[in-house]
Amino acid sequence: MAHGAFEQTYAAAEDRYEHLAYRRAGASGLDLPPLSLGLWQKFGTDYPPRTQREIILRAFDLGIAHFDNADRYGPPHRAAQQVFGAVLAKDLAPYRDELVLSTKAGNPIGPSPYLKGGSRKSLLNSLDHSLRDLRTDYVDVFYHHRPDPTVPIEETVGALASAVQQGKALYVGVSNYDPEQAHEAAVLLREAGVPLLVHQPRYSIFDRTPERSGLLDLAARDGFGLVVYSPLAQGLLTDKYLEDIPAGARAENSAFLKPDQIDAAYRERAAALNDLAKDRGQSLAQLALQWVLRRPEVTSALIGASSTWQLDHNAKALDFPDLTDDELEHIDEHGVHGTGLGI
Repeated sequence: MAHGAFEQTYAAAEDRYEHLAYRRAGASGLDLPPLSLGLWQKFGTDYPPRTQREIILRAFDLGIAHFDNADRYGPPHRAAQQVFGAVLAKDLAPYRDELVLSTKAGNPIGPSPYLKGGSRKSLLNSLDHSLRDLRTDYVDVFYHHRPDPTVPIEETVGALASAVQQGKALYVGVSNYDPEQAHEAAVLLREAGVPLLVHQPRYSIFDRTPERSGLLDLAARDGFGLVVYSPLAQGLLTDKYLEDIPAGARAENSAFLKPDQIDAAYRERAAALNDLAKDRGQSLAQLALQWVLRRPEVTSALIGASSTWQLDHNAKALDFPDLTDDELEHIDEHGVHGTGLGI
């Protein structure tokens, strides 16, 4: 990957901690920014390295010090970690102590049985590889990416605990676990002396699963924070699809969003939410981010970005007044669970 073209020397903005009010992650001592930059999409070999670097550095200048990665992110797999590792080595190395770097393992990244799942071998091997990709000797948070029912949870949790005990991670998390699985992991990790820091579920106005499943309540009881992904529902909670599917939009070529999901019911509900956002002087995306962050159990919302403009725009979501009870009722009326998501 041709990152050698980067010439200028980066110096972080001196006012970077004046933009966002950090939030405590559950019962831990760790604070995270309310918005975190996710490298799930737009950080593979299919996107310009210079733009990727600009987005990462702009995020840090805005006070977004948490960067979320995974061995699976690309394309190809591991590419997003390598992109970030190059920027860390060239620009952000002097600020490593100010960064919260997270990565995940467990989702398939190849045909080998050791390139997927929740076994000790899979998780710890992947972590070692990720550290090389990221060009760092530890990550701040190491996640199991999704539950693996074929492996005893004691083994998976033991591997996470070992990552901390070996100095390769400071904290651990889980992602996509249902409440029962998350509670069992939290109990076992507490017994191992490595408390569960965070859980990463999908959560948005159109995906109320953490509310309906009891995960939000469990997070409060078990003392872990939530770092929620897809708060904009893959772009459905923006004004992008209110009329047509624009050329080059994610719905044209994404495995996670298909054109048939953008139906009349979606457009009617999204338009009503967009009207509310306009009345508040903000965009639908900003409203959607504010909505997930209204819950104290939510420590941070993961946002992606294809440009620094988009990053700046979403970061302004926290500049607006709190949502009123009447506005929350309006959102509940039109933010119907499963809209546009096929769930």
